Amino acid sequence: MNIFRKNKEMSIPEGFSAESVKIESSICTGEKTIGFYSPSEKKLMYAELVKSESDIENFYRKYGLKRK
Repeated sequence: MNIFRKNKEMSIPEGFSAESVKIESSICTGEKTIGFYSPSEKKLMYAELVKSESDIENFYRKYGLKRK
């Protein structure tokens, strides 16, 4: 059993593209989340909490994307 996990690159969720990635910030707390924005549902899908710049870089790396 291997206790070390490699970060496998995931495919972009169906119906989304690299242009769908968006970072949102809470008006009340300033907490940031990153995910794929769905215009039809008007919300972030597959959202993850952002605590630092490295979290943003990890999100892009996770889906094999280049940051603009």
